[in-house]
Amino acid sequence: MKNSTLIKDNINNLTDLWKTVGTPFLSYHKNDSFEYCKIENSRWPNKLWFRNDISKNNVLDIRKTMQRNSGLVIPYWDIFGTNSNEILDAYGFEIKSEQVAMALKLDQKFELQHNLSFKKIDNEQDAKIWSDLYPNAFGYVISKEILIHNHNNVHFYLASLDNQPIGTFMLFQTQNDLGIHGVGVIPEMRRKGLAEEIMKFALNLSIDLQADYALLQASAMGKDIYTRLGFEDLFVIKNYILKAL
Repeated sequence: MKNSTLIKDNINNLTDLWKTVGTPFLSYHKNDSFEYCKIENSRWPNKLWFRNDISKNNVLDIRKTMQRNSGLVIPYWDIFGTNSNEILDAYGFEIKSEQVAMALKLDQKFELQHNLSFKKIDNEQDAKIWSDLYPNAFGYVISKEILIHNHNNVHFYLASLDNQPIGTFMLFQTQNDLGIHGVGVIPEMRRKGLAEEIMKFALNLSIDLQADYALLQASAMGKDIYTRLGFEDLFVIKNYILKAL
């Protein structure tokens, strides 16, 4: 599969996930230029994204939408070769964070070393445990209502060590690709190889679900793990917010 296809598939998996979780809350919106999802009482996904290259013609409309919906973030896919992100720089946006979109062809399972146990979330009690743990790993909230309304479409998993919840991840399938999202471990359990173990379990599960590729978007903290597991870089995502007045 060529990188251009993987790039498209990576973006589609991510944005379809946002669209899917926002739809039950009537929080997904689309116009000719862009799409966005803003869920109340949750910091995620709360994104505004576009399928084609950004232009000056739609940047003012984007600004107005973001002013009406505080907390939205624009993921700028650095794939166009046009430096169009300079338009965002010029119109009062600033980079909040960067990620690297990555892909791995799924052709062999990984051996698991640690004694982690995994639970797929399918009820309100476990959704609350997952939702309470997640901000300890990531610093922002995904409300338990998102899990309750979406557990049939998105696979939410809780990882535990000695019956104590220590980490999370999500799987979201689009065609023959599985997106792995929200892989996190609480701070006091880091640097023990547990995030890598969670990833290995998620990748093995992806193979069981007959996916051809695993897709993700890596932060600086997690990228070394994914590279070690064989993931290849596809493109950079620059996450923009409106500058504070």
